[in-house]
Amino acid sequence: MRALRQVQAVVPAGIDDPALPSGGNAYDRRVLDGLQAQGWTVTEHLVPGSWPRPDAAAMAGLAAVVASVPTGSVLLVDGIVASAAEAVLVPAADRLRLVVLVHLPLGVSHPEATEGRVLRAATGVVTTSGWTREMLLDAYALAPGGVHVARPGVDAALPASGSPDGGRLLCVAAVTAQKGHADLVAALALVADLPWSCVLVGALTREPDAVDTVRRRLASSGLVERVHLRGALVGAELDRAYAAADLLVLPSRLETYGMVVTEALAHGVPALATDVGGVREALGEAGGGLPGLLVPAGSPEALAVALRSWLTDPGLRGRLRRHALARRDTLSSWGETARHVSVLLERVGNR
Repeated sequence: MRALRQVQAVVPAGIDDPALPSGGNAYDRRVLDGLQAQGWTVTEHLVPGSWPRPDAAAMAGLAAVVASVPTGSVLLVDGIVASAAEAVLVPAADRLRLVVLVHLPLGVSHPEATEGRVLRAATGVVTTSGWTREMLLDAYALAPGGVHVARPGVDAALPASGSPDGGRLLCVAAVTAQKGHADLVAALALVADLPWSCVLVGALTREPDAVDTVRRRLASSGLVERVHLRGALVGAELDRAYAAADLLVLPSRLETYGMVVTEALAHGVPALATDVGGVREALGEAGGGLPGLLVPAGSPEALAVALRSWLTDPGLRGRLRRHALARRDTLSSWGETARHVSVLLERVGNR
């Protein structure tokens, strides 16, 4: 008889690499640890490879892992792996209880991914936002009852003190084209007449061309002394960056949720972000208004207008800070996220 509350988890090999921080890796780690804290026996399988574009060796490694999982087990697979693993996972779904954790619907940006067929074969699907759930339902005609939302949690933090002029700007995102750093630099150039400084926190190794573009544009705009590329930060260092900030700026072209938004709000720091994907869901509303500002993606001009409003209007800064502090009190914990996943895994395991 199959033991209850046991799960086999397949995640990318870099999940715990401090040089490769990402929302997906952080989510996976916190959920797996949270499941263990709630009494689950979690067997982790870290699969190397350039997912979602694995080579033959990576696929062979995944196939060996899946073959080793006992029949009838609950198998939780990170979506970045699952999206490219139809040949392995769809046949295995006949003997395993397959659950796929989708951070980003990769079938949209990677047409070669076979995500839809994998998700249709799965017993259950976990998404990290309501926006992602709706996208998957529309894209792949999945049964609504099998697709569940477990939004990211956040750690409690002390409120940031904030500076009187609001000029300490922070962007937390790996420097890639999709994260919109070039748009941010262009917007900052449009408000160069105002006092501010900006810290860019995020990996500088993912897309070297995007990093070079940002550096060149900073130089040509005369902003090198005001915009600081700090690289990836984790743990206490990242916490200190939020604590020192007045405003989080997230200029992404796509976000399925935007964990950095809730991390900033946990410190009472408002967010200026592009209104894409699940960002509005992450931002939320409290205290009678949004704890930040939303602008269209891909528009440095709109971003600059919002920055100018923030930097020149003390009343606006005060309102957004009050809303951010109110939203801080409504944020959910990682324990709650793990509980949502646990409920689905129990349901799947008892079928």
